[in-house]
Amino acid sequence: MGDVLVLAEHRQGALRDISFEMMAIAPKVAEAMGGEVKVLLLGSGMEEMAKKMSGYGVKVIVADDPLFENFNAEKYQKALSALLDDMKPAVFMTGQTAQGVDFMPALAVEKKLPYVAEAIDLNYEDGTLKAIRNMYSGKVNATVAFKQADTYLVTIREGAVEAPEPAAAGDVEKIDSPLKEDVPYRKFVEYIEAEVGDVDITQSEILVAVGRGLKEDKNLPPIEELAQSIKADIAGSRAATDAGWLPHDRQVGTSGKTVKPKLYLALGISGAFQHLAGMKGAKTIVAVNKDPEAPIFTVADYAIVDDMFKVVPALTEKLKELKG
Repeated sequence: MGDVLVLAEHRQGALRDISFEMMAIAPKVAEAMGGEVKVLLLGSGMEEMAKKMSGYGVKVIVADDPLFENFNAEKYQKALSALLDDMKPAVFMTGQTAQGVDFMPALAVEKKLPYVAEAIDLNYEDGTLKAIRNMYSGKVNATVAFKQADTYLVTIREGAVEAPEPAAAGDVEKIDSPLKEDVPYRKFVEYIEAEVGDVDITQSEILVAVGRGLKEDKNLPPIEELAQSIKADIAGSRAATDAGWLPHDRQVGTSGKTVKPKLYLALGISGAFQHLAGMKGAKTIVAVNKDPEAPIFTVADYAIVDDMFKVVPALTEKLKELKG
């Protein structure tokens, strides 16, 4: 049986989006391998989370232990090492997140198992498991074949796929904690949340985002006028925030924030995969860039190949006209 075991990620009592996004990948792999999807939850007091994950028609396995109340990579590695021996899944996956990258490489080395990081998709063909990965800043997708093994380890990039809708109720099974003792040499101290500025872009319904194409902060006023005309907030790529044109709490991407607005208007953003991962969940994406080969166009619903300094004033004027 080619079961796929998914480690759901949670923080401060809430499931992270990546837990649901993996439900778009795991079922098709399990079906191709002749197995089923099982979701693993390590934590304390997870009844509601287990119920929510089981809504995807999968079996949820819960190891409820106060020792798992807060994430600790050492505890996770010890627990997962024992569970992999016991459950023997064909594939074990979790998110390419701060948590996932903290323990998965060490777990792969300990178990001597093949591991692919930051996959955006998985396929099982002709007896071989293959991962799809972005390369060259997202301009090329590479298919990587795993070395043959009994179990494969993989981390899935956040925002790579859209989370499916819950389908049917699954079963929840509670198991004894695989962790027999505490880890004294590594302790959780506290969560320190990043300060939220005057605007929380993760809650914005409309975002106008700028990138390196802005050239300098003196060019911001037309962007601000456009944003104001559609009641949007302004965000930016890492290039824009590193240049000091926008505060860092406005950065979209893997090293910034993940956003899912109804409309994302990308101006002068080429679309490195780090940025795409942070905004691919937008309902509608409109991109303006002079480069017809810009990676941003691969995810855009509407593409305008032109100079943003020509497009923005014309678009603003048209919007004002339509609003009367």
